[in-house]
Amino acid sequence: MFSKLDEVESRYEQVSISLQRPDVAADQKKYRALMKELSDLEKVVTVYRDFRSKQESLQASKDLFVSENDPEMRELIREEIKELESVLPGIEEQLKILLIPKDPNDDKNIILEIRAGAGGDEASLFADELFRGYAYYATSQGWKVEMMSFSEGNVGGAKEIIASVSGESVYSKLKYESGVHRVQRVPKTEAAGRIHTSTVTVAVIPEADENEVKINMNEVRIDVMRSSGAGGQSVNRTESAVRVVHLPSGIMVHCQEGKSQTANKERAFQILYAKLKQAEEERARKEASDQRLEQIGTGDRSERIRTYNFPQTRITDHRIGLTVHQLSAVMAGSFEILIDPLVAHFQAEALKKQTS
Repeated sequence: MFSKLDEVESRYEQVSISLQRPDVAADQKKYRALMKELSDLEKVVTVYRDFRSKQESLQASKDLFVSENDPEMRELIREEIKELESVLPGIEEQLKILLIPKDPNDDKNIILEIRAGAGGDEASLFADELFRGYAYYATSQGWKVEMMSFSEGNVGGAKEIIASVSGESVYSKLKYESGVHRVQRVPKTEAAGRIHTSTVTVAVIPEADENEVKINMNEVRIDVMRSSGAGGQSVNRTESAVRVVHLPSGIMVHCQEGKSQTANKERAFQILYAKLKQAEEERARKEASDQRLEQIGTGDRSERIRTYNFPQTRITDHRIGLTVHQLSAVMAGSFEILIDPLVAHFQAEALKKQTS
């Protein structure tokens, strides 16, 4: 591990020197890439240097303890040794986690898709509530949420919501939200007070740009139409809604939230690029050709990654056996209650594989 850390520190020094060169400063693309690499390396180097410093202090204290004759001073040194020995294992564990190979998508923005699954109107209502919960969480993280497509439910809520979420390390925190979310509660329309079970599907797709995906425009069909649903005076008066269909893959994207046809076309292609890039990565890993369907499943009640039980104010994440009774806080945006333990769990699993 320490030889690897020495390599990281050496690379950090090399990048620091490169950034001072005039030719690098003149090439903005290369400069930004090196600045990003420096920032990533610095996170490891800072912890490694702190670890080394404390190791050196520990050895110096041990040497001093042997040579010191004053009982009072020996006691002070003993306490210092004890403190350093207690913190070093934690820093070493942190270094092991920092050396886990990084998901190349972790720093990317995402396309967030939320769809009502089984449960009819109740599923649509929860889909909208879940999206608002994610939006509150995004705000708390300093991220930006932009609606890309919204399909209203029959009694309110949403049949489908597609939004972009941009900011620092968005994918790394939200990638574990992909899957089926099950909700158990008494619908407002239920006179007998019976608990109903509904599902909502969530897909978190890392963004991709046109440089990462090659599209033959002869294989794309673009349809324009009038927008539908609530949205002001322009709705149904101008053909601003856009549907883009990628014929080889069958991927279809519909956008109508923008005020202009051009804006909706740009958003539709943004989603299309992300979905095609995702499919490319899955084929490279010899996984299913459509990971989005793998992520979200069929929406059947029996499939779920998490259950939100409103009568008992309980949320259970079935992947790691986590149960919390803070449902109101989570739905108000405190998703870190669920996300932080998930990140820690999967980091620990990755660490096991790395050391086995």
